[in-house]
Amino acid sequence: MLTQLTIHNFAIVRFLELDLRDGMTCVTGETGAGKSIAIDALGLCLGERADAGMLRHGADKADVIARFNIEKNLNAQQWLRANELDTQDECILRRVITNEGRSRAYINGTPVPLAQLKQLGNTLINIHGQHAHQLLLKSEYQLTVLDAYANHQGLLDSTRQHYQSWRSLHAERQRLRQAQEQRQSRLQLLEYQVQELDEFALRPGEFAEIEVEHTRLANSESLLHDSQFCLQLLHDGDDITIGTLMQNVLDKLEQLGEMDPLLKNVAQMLQDAKIQIEESHYELRSYLDNLDIDPARFIEVENRLSKTMELARKHHVKPEELAEKHRQLRQELQELGAADERLQELATALQQARDEYLDAAQKLSASRKRYAVELSQQITEQISQLNMPDGRLEIVFHPQETPTPTALGLDIPEFQVSTNPGQPLQGLAKVASGGELSRISLAIQVITAQRVATPTLIFDEVDVGISGGTASIVGKMLRKLGESTQVLVVTHLPQVAGHGHQQYLVAKQNDGQQTETSMQLLDKEMRLHELARLLGGNQITSNTLANARELLISG
Repeated sequence: MLTQLTIHNFAIVRFLELDLRDGMTCVTGETGAGKSIAIDALGLCLGERADAGMLRHGADKADVIARFNIEKNLNAQQWLRANELDTQDECILRRVITNEGRSRAYINGTPVPLAQLKQLGNTLINIHGQHAHQLLLKSEYQLTVLDAYANHQGLLDSTRQHYQSWRSLHAERQRLRQAQEQRQSRLQLLEYQVQELDEFALRPGEFAEIEVEHTRLANSESLLHDSQFCLQLLHDGDDITIGTLMQNVLDKLEQLGEMDPLLKNVAQMLQDAKIQIEESHYELRSYLDNLDIDPARFIEVENRLSKTMELARKHHVKPEELAEKHRQLRQELQELGAADERLQELATALQQARDEYLDAAQKLSASRKRYAVELSQQITEQISQLNMPDGRLEIVFHPQETPTPTALGLDIPEFQVSTNPGQPLQGLAKVASGGELSRISLAIQVITAQRVATPTLIFDEVDVGISGGTASIVGKMLRKLGESTQVLVVTHLPQVAGHGHQQYLVAKQNDGQQTETSMQLLDKEMRLHELARLLGGNQITSNTLANARELLISG
């Protein structure tokens, strides 16, 4: 249950701290005093949208804190544990809004996204707004009311999951079908391109090898002639060679080294160089022995090089990238071929997904129809107590020849009502007046509230359009509801306020410069004066006080 609400600098509230109790708590006040401000502030703690316009004029930030006792709220405890947030008997929600429009949310002191605040809030409070009777005219809201009463969340989740699976497969098939014609054209081109590259069969890295071999073969005559010339100079010449000259220098240095030891180091360096020259002579001789001058091979290599460059230009890549391009085209060809296979697979998968969805939707529909009978009877009983003795409500389902799958199933319910004897059942919008619609809406909210597991229920001026004896019955209904759960009621009706276990008065003060709203918990005497004001306006007389005493339910 909600135990405390603290509000700083929100709207026209400078500071407000409410300690809330069990039972039915009524909030009253003059029109425009801000009776719903506390509800609006609480909505922020439950994850509603925020903006800088909610701040009190001149304030840097607004701060709203809501404290809940969750000792008996197993759903809230499980949610907190599942999200690894601190779990105690008390849960604290906090929302801060800056004058720049930024917002921060906290659960038990831990920063959280708004989505988590909303999820937890659904286990703590259920708010019934003053415009619910207008929403009741919409078929989607009627479906929400029925589902809330039936409380078959498992069936809803199953239907939604199967719908999403079917929808995903359906979207994939549509995408593949739309691209099929374009894909066929692309497929034909790819088959030709890949076949051409397959026949050429260029290996990764082969182009670099071809370039080297082509350069060597193209310059084979020069390589042969110049290598032979170098070999003659090194060692094989009949006249003076580098080898003989080197040996002569080495012999002379060895003789000189006997005369001066300093030259022995030079002789050793020259000896090392002589060894390197001899090794290069052997290497050059081996190169010449293996040098292959093959005109046929040159033609073959030149043709392959030219074809590589031709194909590279054709595919708009560098020659060294052609092998990778070949791989990519082959992969794309395989994927396009797989797309047709996937289309065939999808036909089977889609039919299975649709069958599974229809099975889940039909189970959901059966549950709705079963609970629709029960809810119709309960609403009829309730509205008969709300000064509609001949009122009758039934929930009917309109059959569809070709039902369109939705995440909420296949049903289109309609709340039909008859308010007078002999009058046929018709849609709410055609039959119910404003006051009748308010009473029907209130009856539905009270009935569905009893089915919801949240420990705190808030009714924000849901008694609009109700007065007199009907208002007294509404008060009794809400008080009875407050005996099993915490109920907060914002009302302007003394007949409703008199049934509250406790009552707050909302007042607005103006010092000429700023306006401020306050809320005060009333004692019995103060409640009598407030009920008298609600009955007769600002002129409180002995008669209005007497009437107020009759309305005030003690205990």
